[in-house]
Amino acid sequence: MNRYTELKRRQREEFGAFPMQFAFSQRQFEEGMAALGLKPTDTDKIYKAPGGGFYRREDGPRIKAMMDRFDQELQAAIAGDETGDGFIYEMFLSELDNHEYGYTRDTEETLDALGYTAEEILGDPRLKWGIEKAVTEICKRESKNE
Repeated sequence: MNRYTELKRRQREEFGAFPMQFAFSQRQFEEGMAALGLKPTDTDKIYKAPGGGFYRREDGPRIKAMMDRFDQELQAAIAGDETGDGFIYEMFLSELDNHEYGYTRDTEETLDALGYTAEEILGDPRLKWGIEKAVTEICKRESKNE
């Protein structure tokens, strides 16, 4: 089991259970407001989120705390990998696969998704080793498929 993938899955499930609605039409907005226990005119009682999302203002501290905890969990898992052979490798392998490294041979989207610069990767031996190991694994896998 890939520990990074499992962490992201668990966080995605928790985020999905948060009382947030999404609307791309007036009807969906009205239905979403009702699901939150609000009237469509109660726009002063909601915060907007990217991608058409919205949630109750009173839930703002909860979503902030959840997102902060998600980041802390990720950072703790990275910090706990002393060599780059464990969680860090699994993180890079998962994100490189997710951003089609096997096809593009480009790490830029992966680094962007993880919030790293190339300089940060090169400056941390654990991160450097983890991404090198993941790239090697994907290249070996791709050469077997040719």
